[in-house]
Amino acid sequence: MVVTALWNQGNSLSGGAVAGIVIACIVILIVSIWLVAIYYRRQQMRKATLLPSPEDPVQFGSASQAEGIKVDRSIQFSYEELCDATHNFSMERKIGQGGFGSVYYAELRGERAAIKKMDAKATEEFLAELKVLTHVHHLNLVRLIGYCVESCLFLVYEFIDNGNLSQHLRVTGYEPLSWTSRVRIALDSARGLEYIHEHTVPVYVHRDIKSANILIDKDFRAKVADFGLTKLVEIGTTSQSLPTRVVGTFGYMPPEYARYGEVSPKVDVYAFGIVLYELISAKEAIVRSTESTDAKGLVYLFEETLSMPDPKEAIQKLIDPNLGGDYPIDSVLKIVYLAKSCTHAEPTVRPTMRSVVVALMALSSKDNELTRGLELELSPRELRSG
Repeated sequence: MVVTALWNQGNSLSGGAVAGIVIACIVILIVSIWLVAIYYRRQQMRKATLLPSPEDPVQFGSASQAEGIKVDRSIQFSYEELCDATHNFSMERKIGQGGFGSVYYAELRGERAAIKKMDAKATEEFLAELKVLTHVHHLNLVRLIGYCVESCLFLVYEFIDNGNLSQHLRVTGYEPLSWTSRVRIALDSARGLEYIHEHTVPVYVHRDIKSANILIDKDFRAKVADFGLTKLVEIGTTSQSLPTRVVGTFGYMPPEYARYGEVSPKVDVYAFGIVLYELISAKEAIVRSTESTDAKGLVYLFEETLSMPDPKEAIQKLIDPNLGGDYPIDSVLKIVYLAKSCTHAEPTVRPTMRSVVVALMALSSKDNELTRGLELELSPRELRSG
């Protein structure tokens, strides 16, 4: 069109001037196409870097980061599919409420699932959990099935039938846990934590270990869940710590983390020690007196009991009454001292999760031997009584 217009002007412009203008227009067109191509290329590169590789540190930003995510080994569900599976996120499908959103039961593509619908403000937690569970797989870690980033942020997990540990310890209507089940749940949870502390590169720190984040399946086996606060610790040794923003649950935080924001795997070790105290006593991490407004942490409560003249007798007053006296006191005491070691004020003195797993394996094996021995002793008596 430019050429035609110039040609129609006839003698108003010389041939050289016309050629110059044409060339200038062509150059401008080429430069424009080049700039547009660069813009779209940068947009694609930006989307590709929303989820860093496992070797890269996590980079977070606004909620718009979630758009365009593509994650290998995880299914990307549509919003319409999640709506259909939850009856439009109806109350009858709601099975839980967390700090960053609600959880709904669903059946998706032939598999039972739990869908976490997260608030827009929880973009960092969404990306953290998606990153960890996409690259970390273990029997004692909850399995991520997929995700959705339409309208809201959604994470889709395997459905765990039996609620969480906190419910089994303290909520009416849940079956009381036997001592054997408690030791097994402790061992399963410890194995899940050992995996993210010892067998991943970089090291992961959960930062929110508590009884409510330990799920129990139909066989009363445990899986660690809720990785939304996970911190990447890219360091040479797992004992080194890095300063960070303090997040987590009051009552489970060790002193160095609560005061200075220092993160290391020993943060999880401390919280796991609190969970061990919960398994023994069924008490909350922070125990509030019914007679006053005073509150004591489980660490203080157990250490106060261990300082008494007869610790064995004093400890029995803290043991969960739902056990009905059906527990080996020596086994309970070993768990108490293991928890005491895990909750030491000095992080370097606390054991690693690998050491905790070894201790719990030995204890579990011994308890099983005692149980088999009792069964052998009972059988002849039952035969004689018959």
